[in-house]
Amino acid sequence: MTYEEIRKNPEVRALLEKGNQNLGVLGYTDHSIAHCAFVAERAAYILKTLGYPAHEQELAKIAGVMHDIGNAVNRTHHAELGAILANDILSKTDMDRTDRITVISAIGNHDESTGGAKDAVSAALILADKSDVRRNRVRNKEKGKFDVHDRVNYAVTGSNLKVDAEERKISLNLQIDPEMCTMYEYFDIFLGRMMMCRGAAEMLNAQFRLTVNGGKVL
Repeated sequence: MTYEEIRKNPEVRALLEKGNQNLGVLGYTDHSIAHCAFVAERAAYILKTLGYPAHEQELAKIAGVMHDIGNAVNRTHHAELGAILANDILSKTDMDRTDRITVISAIGNHDESTGGAKDAVSAALILADKSDVRRNRVRNKEKGKFDVHDRVNYAVTGSNLKVDAEERKISLNLQIDPEMCTMYEYFDIFLGRMMMCRGAAEMLNAQFRLTVNGGKVL
């Protein structure tokens, strides 16, 4: 079972589509297949740059593209629900049992409210998911109707994740429009996620650094 096969799997795509629709009704930013594919590729990039084997990179991509399927059931505990759904889907494939358990563990631990990095695959998934902060994830195009989540995401005019293998540093560099949201609002929404990224980086024997508008803040 490969990442490309899972990415094209009709059930996975249907779950992601429904989950994204559900979150749209609730006012959340984009959680579509585009977001999940982005997370998958970024997770693999992190592991590849830090020298992890190609097999772990592939598992991180599979976990990445499936990580939000639980939103089709409910946003609350979507990570755990997604792990259960993923286990059902992957158990019907030729994926090795140990690999399947690694993937569902990563999915089940990617949310900051209940999870945390447990191994390299889950750590890469967390870093890739939580660092996907960008303006075009905002669905509501009417600025006058923005809530704080819309404002914070829309305020990010530039986002770049850099992995330095020699220094063992993972740096998220953001450009934020201060007229769109205050730093207090940003950290009120994202501090928990950034602290989760710090723990995930430590699992990879690396340091996590956050810079905003050129200044180090974490």
